[in-house]
Amino acid sequence: MRIAVLLSLGQHPANGRARRAELDAKALELALGLAVDLTWGPSEIHAVHAGDPSADALRDYLGMGLHRLHVLDVAHGDDPVPALKAHLEAIRPDIVLTGLRAEVGEGSGMVPYLLAEALGASLVADVAGIVSLGDEVTVLQALPRGRRRQVTLRLPAVLPVNAAAPEPRAPAFARARRGIIEPHAVESVADGFLTMCETEPWRARPKRMGLPTGASAAQRMKAMTEARAGDGQVMVRPTPDEAAAALYDYLVAHRFLGPEEDSRSTDTKK
Repeated sequence: MRIAVLLSLGQHPANGRARRAELDAKALELALGLAVDLTWGPSEIHAVHAGDPSADALRDYLGMGLHRLHVLDVAHGDDPVPALKAHLEAIRPDIVLTGLRAEVGEGSGMVPYLLAEALGASLVADVAGIVSLGDEVTVLQALPRGRRRQVTLRLPAVLPVNAAAPEPRAPAFARARRGIIEPHAVESVADGFLTMCETEPWRARPKRMGLPTGASAAQRMKAMTEARAGDGQVMVRPTPDEAAAALYDYLVAHRFLGPEEDSRSTDTKK
């Protein structure tokens, strides 16, 4: 049984440093569990990463017990799917394990589906565990509200792993140093989706107005329209500029306008 594990780089949510991706680490933990469980016969793990071979955070995967990590030298901003497709077609794995989505970059979660379509493999998402393995694979799928169900798929199969999968083991320093990172040169393919997109810094979404529930329609309308004591201000016959400035300040104070709108000059408030 040949098992391929697709591994990406993650990002620490607090300090922004590169680290192993949590969902991909859980996928590797499932693969390592299959490798030591001889109930379904011996298994061979083939770990693949598409990105920079010199990234130090890749050593964390080696520290989990991998002897070798194959790195497809895909430049930043290039599409990793063609390189992954060609590599997987060459090794012909029975199972491809990966996280649901990447922690950095696009993070669209489309890579497993594109690879399954390209390889002609079956796919089931949100895998929390593997129940049995043979001519077919039976997985435990995580459903909302803590529910689980068993799904049987034909091989080959692509299995994106859910956060409900077993926690990954801590990497060992000695194994991380001994492991081998093997780079592979690949053809550069620009990401067509990113070339059509415009990127901008993230900002907080506008604050939603709370809508009252229950009671009658008239009471709900009154609750939405009436002014509470001490809320807002009364302006008697203001000039157009004064009224516009008051409305603008209200929208900024309640986060209906973002920081970039707040930095505009007074002339733009008219």
